Parts: sequence; C-alpha cells; structure tokens
Amino acid sequence: MRFDVLTLFPEMIETYCSFSILKRARDADLINVNTLNPRDFSLDKHKKVDDTPYGGGSGMVLAPQPFVDAWEAVGKCENSITVMLTPQGEPLNEKIVRELAGFDQIVMLCGHYEGFDERIRQIIKPREISVGDFVLTGGELPALCLMDAVSRKVEGTINSAHDDSHANGMLEYPHYTKPREYRGLLVPDVLLSGNHKEIEQYRREQSLIRTRERRPDLLG
Repeated sequence: MRFDVLTLFPEMIETYCSFSILKRARDADLINVNTLNPRDFSLDKHKKVDDTPYGGGSGMVLAPQPFVDAWEAVGKCENSITVMLTPQGEPLNEKIVRELAGFDQIVMLCGHYEGFDERIRQIIKPREISVGDFVLTGGELPALCLMDAVSRKVEGTINSAHDDSHANGMLEYPHYTKPREYRGLLVPDVLLSGNHKEIEQYRREQSLIRTRERRPDLLG
C-alpha cells in the first residue's frame, strides 16, 4: 500500500509514521509513505499557497495552482484513489476503511485555513472524507487517522485486526491482564478457565452487551 500525502507540514506525517506499527510496516515494505509540500510547486516568488477569499470574509483560502500541480506531479498507479480530508466529506467508518484498503495507492490532500479553492475539487475530483462533525486546524490528523486505519488492513501489519471494534459490526469485548486482582477488581473467572469455547462465548456476549450499551445504532 502506498500513501502520498500533499501537506504544508510534511514533518507531522513523517514523525507519526516513525513510530510503532506504521514504522514497522514501513520497515517491512508493507506500506510506503511519501509527502509532497505544495509550497514546492508554488509559482509565487514567496512560495505562497493561499490568498484572500473573493467576496470577502475571514481567513485565507488555499490557491488551486500549488495543490493541483503537486497532485499532478504524483506518480499514480492504475489502482489509485485520491482523498480530500475535509469536514464536508462523508464520515470515515469501517466500511470506507475496507474499501480504501482495496486500492494500491491513496493520494491525500490536507487542507488548512478556510479550506480549498473550489476549483481544486472540480479539477482533481477527490473522494471527500471527514473524521467527524468538527473542524480541525488542518488535514494532517485526519490523514494520519485514515492511514493508520487502512494500514491495519494490510496483510502482515498486525495479527489481530479481526477482533477490533467495528471489524465485525460490534464493539470489542473488554480485555484483562495481570494482576488477577487490582484494587478489589477481579479478572472474570471464565478467562482463567482455559476453556476456549467458553471464553469465546463470553467474549461474544460481552461484545454484544457493550455494543448495546454504547452504540446501539450499530445493531440496526
């Protein structure tokens, strides 16, 4: 899986991808992460990438030329998709993560300020995705959320994704580790029984209970 991230702050992407599971996945060549800074493509002598909005209003708008040129400079494979991270997009969920994991390459556009000049959308025609009904300072955190979630679907990255919350349409069951007792709270006896069939049944039941309590909408 290849990720190409268009960002004004490539250090944010590189730093996060230098730790934990994503670092191991990169080191094992399971994923490839590249960053492009639209400033490097700006034709403005000061490398500006934004300007004041036509029609007035607060803030600055990201100009089309640097972002479109940067996007066109990305080498794209046949099975590639471009994603724009924006609060106007469709909410990211497990279904979309699985769909995106089916591509060989994901190109991501990270916005800032008041957002993108509309012509960037019209020319590139990205799939627009949001990580929630709120606004962040920039698109880097949503891009990292998407990268992290999709990378977990890449074979060899981790071994236990099938038990994750949402992987089977429900929230994950509770986990316990040593010690057996902590501040008067005990690990359920069934987890110490060694009976794998009973443990599996217990975990299914707990998963259903937790989903009903916290996210009944997932059960339809």
